[in-house]
Amino acid sequence: MSRGAAALAALALATTVGAASFDKPVFSDHWDKQYDGYFRKYAKRYFGPSFDWHWFKAQGIAESNLRPHARSSAGARGIMQILPSTYEEIRSQNPHFLAINEPRWNIAAAIYYDRMLYRRWVKRLPAKSERLNFTFASYNAGYGTIRRAQRRASREESNPESWETVAQHSPRETRFYVRRIARLMNH
Repeated sequence: MSRGAAALAALALATTVGAASFDKPVFSDHWDKQYDGYFRKYAKRYFGPSFDWHWFKAQGIAESNLRPHARSSAGARGIMQILPSTYEEIRSQNPHFLAINEPRWNIAAAIYYDRMLYRRWVKRLPAKSERLNFTFASYNAGYGTIRRAQRRASREESNPESWETVAQHSPRETRFYVRRIARLMNH
């Protein structure tokens, strides 16, 4: 193994070990429950009453560790790390959504956007569990990026309806992101 490959392997191991230390399940008392009402309300509104709202809390943890004032280097904001341009697009359909920095509207907009992405995958994926993985991947990397990864997987005669297959063709960050959400949900 080259020195560069060894360094990369060490970094991956450190990241995995570090991630494990703060990836306590979403249901644990480790995570703040302050925003649970918003996650519950907007999951019910956009995904229906039987949908487990904890998936979106896990997404919020993966995005910002539930920090309402988080900002990324790309300019994404809030608990759900929404780009202002995406927020404005969502707000054009939901003018009652107020400031992007308010946790309520940040969470509402993110779950609304998840629903938009989820609906796009309904036409392409028969398995409900796979749709959620593809939705989270699209939220992280963009729908077009994940569709390209799916097409690459399809050309290799593998299963383009399986996230595990498509993940190999998606950005590394996105693979870790989807995996972290699943880990937080104990899946």
